[in-house]
Amino acid sequence: MFKPVIVIIIFFIQISSTQAQPPEGKVIDQVLGIVGNKIILKSDIENQFIQYKAQGLSDDGDIKCQILEEMLFQKLLVTQADLDSLEISDKELEGELDHRINTFITQIGSEEKLEQYYNKSIREIKADFKEIIKDQLLAQKMQQKLTKDVKLTPADVQKFYRSIPTDSLPQVNGFHEIYQIVKYPAFTDEEKQLIRERLEGFRTRVQAGEKFSTLAVLYSEDPGSAKSGGELGFVGRNDLVPEFAAVAFKMKNPGDVSRVVETEYGFHIIQLIERKGERINVRHILLSPKVSTDEAVKAANLMDSVYVLLTKDTLKFEDAVQKFSEDDRSKNASGLMVNQYTGNTKFEDDHIDPKTKFVIQNLKIGEISKPFETKDDRGKQVYKIVSVKSKVKTHAANLTDDYKEIQDMAVAMEKQKTVKNWINKKIESTYLKIDESYKNCTFEYGKWNKK
Repeated sequence: MFKPVIVIIIFFIQISSTQAQPPEGKVIDQVLGIVGNKIILKSDIENQFIQYKAQGLSDDGDIKCQILEEMLFQKLLVTQADLDSLEISDKELEGELDHRINTFITQIGSEEKLEQYYNKSIREIKADFKEIIKDQLLAQKMQQKLTKDVKLTPADVQKFYRSIPTDSLPQVNGFHEIYQIVKYPAFTDEEKQLIRERLEGFRTRVQAGEKFSTLAVLYSEDPGSAKSGGELGFVGRNDLVPEFAAVAFKMKNPGDVSRVVETEYGFHIIQLIERKGERINVRHILLSPKVSTDEAVKAANLMDSVYVLLTKDTLKFEDAVQKFSEDDRSKNASGLMVNQYTGNTKFEDDHIDPKTKFVIQNLKIGEISKPFETKDDRGKQVYKIVSVKSKVKTHAANLTDDYKEIQDMAVAMEKQKTVKNWINKKIESTYLKIDESYKNCTFEYGKWNKK
């Protein structure tokens, strides 16, 4: 029922010409499509087909027709973008290239493996992809221009909803909205000093000749990077917490090791591996102080006292949040938790930590839980009091509970219709040719094979 608005394929296209040796039996390239003055090559389609299969999508016989249509559409958009004088700035293009390269490095394992795969340097790989990415960005910008004025009234949304057969209504996953008061047990100055001294000891050992990466594997408490010797890969300043970034980006010489840095995650030492423009590759070792029994008891006792005040109605929940809660993200929203995965306040079950999920399952809306101990999303010990703002079970979409979701679907369908109409109108005034081998394709959006 709901097909998405046409989008440009954003997969990392494998350009066969970037390989050191062409695969045995490679077919000589040929033009399979022409849109205006732009061409689509057989290799373009074959390479994209490889990407589809690599993602586990089955070949139903029409995939290559779908790929060709997506590419025809992209070329049509880029042709119109040229006519409308749309531009992609160097900053936009460079940022997107960096993003794609870093994504692919993550997928393939390391920068070195990516360079080995293509038998080229990162600079050369980026040069190969530059025009491809630029066309994709132009096509996206042109598509946004075509659909930017699509708006629907509430009556339009209701009409759209009524047009959906009851048995085709999408299922909306259940969710909770949760208020919280958060208390972290304090770390003693003695414990912090022990951690600092331990990290300074590691720094001294590296300066004496030991490998930073070996120490990171053995001792770092960052599960994401420890196994790779503490290496984070190339990152920008905004990819790092401010305290870490401030120190890391001041480092100048590869191999240098920083002094101890404190962040919300704990304490670190950092080693610079390489700098490329506004991106750096570093290793780090993370250690976190351990909570003493005394400090844990203090935090638990404080939360018990807060709970008593709340249940006696001596203290309002929102006032308790402002006075006692130590989680800034929810504190600024009167205690309402914000889902880090979605950016909204709705939490499906798999986004709630097990202990909190257990506590809220029997809470009524507005009821306040007793204090309990759990871990936050950084793995830190924390004490919480929670209250459920709303809870919704999995259900068929309806206008009362899910108006925004239905509105989004209706707008998406209207944008799809706008794009489809534009395609068929534009085809009439654009030089278009596709190879005979694709003449029998059943295309979804345009009459590409009718000219």
